[in-house]
Amino acid sequence: MSAEKKNIRSLSIDELKEELNSFGEKAFRAKQIYEWLWKKSVTSIDQMTSLSLPLRNQLNEKFTIPAVKIHKCQISKDRTIKNAFQLHDGYIVEGVLIPTDSRMTACISSQVGCSLTCKFCATGRMKRERNIEFDEIYDQVVLIKNQAMEKYNTPLTNIVYMGMGEPLLNYKNTLASIEKITSPEGLGMSPQRITVSTAGVAKMIQKLGDDEVKFHLALSLHAANDEKRNKIMPINEQNSLESLIHALKHFHEKTGTRPTFEFIVFKDFNDSVEDAADLAKFAKNVPCKINIIEYNPIEDGEFQQTTPERLTRFAAHLESKNLVVNIRRSRGKDIDAACGQLANKH
Repeated sequence: MSAEKKNIRSLSIDELKEELNSFGEKAFRAKQIYEWLWKKSVTSIDQMTSLSLPLRNQLNEKFTIPAVKIHKCQISKDRTIKNAFQLHDGYIVEGVLIPTDSRMTACISSQVGCSLTCKFCATGRMKRERNIEFDEIYDQVVLIKNQAMEKYNTPLTNIVYMGMGEPLLNYKNTLASIEKITSPEGLGMSPQRITVSTAGVAKMIQKLGDDEVKFHLALSLHAANDEKRNKIMPINEQNSLESLIHALKHFHEKTGTRPTFEFIVFKDFNDSVEDAADLAKFAKNVPCKINIIEYNPIEDGEFQQTTPERLTRFAAHLESKNLVVNIRRSRGKDIDAACGQLANKH
């Protein structure tokens, strides 16, 4: 993106009106441009065909649309599609289309790399290069939404912020992207179909409650005692389970939404009945749902997948405590598109 041209998508509708005013154009044009950008998702000013050619030329001189492009895509044998998206400055991030019988889910990234160094995640080994801007997050959704129609003739139903990065450490862009995706002036998707996943930034979970967000929250828990969680998720050292409980209660009180706890079971690390008892105790603090996720090994990782027997016993213990439990089978493993595997092996 050239230094002198500004990203037109960074302007609010009022700022657009001011710009048009300086061109001697009527204010209603701003609404047209806004619609082209956020409802019709155009990637160049020349596609705004309801504007006159002279106006498009003027806009082109001053503005640009640094749209995200698909650099490469791989299709798994279970129909999952992994995309390598190229950002305007050359960075590559990943996003995945996960088709099932009942839904089409886009899994999107919020940061280039990640700063959290969770032991079991390939993305965690990468350095965090930068936050992804709100319009770049929006682009990922549009590209995957188009892909769902082109490849499977099915509309996108759900969005999960579970790709690369920690969305709550890119709070402003995460919320601004959701605003564009859910607003009637944008893609008009229901916030109820969006889930933001966090490794557990207590202060920002609290803020989601204060902002009374309408989307769902998932917490990547993976251990329900501090000693174990510190071992695999360094973020826990500043965000203890106690502080997370406090933040989650606040979130639930303010939004009325039950958080989901994501729990990957690792062989001989957190898959015993005692671990399940710790999780049940933690889960009793706030109305919630629990997703138990099978582990997807990463190259030279230190963890293994648990056995089916231990997984069943773990889930049974939680169910005996009247908790809502789902066991999630992984998808896209053969193309490194499953949870924890996104690390740019292109």
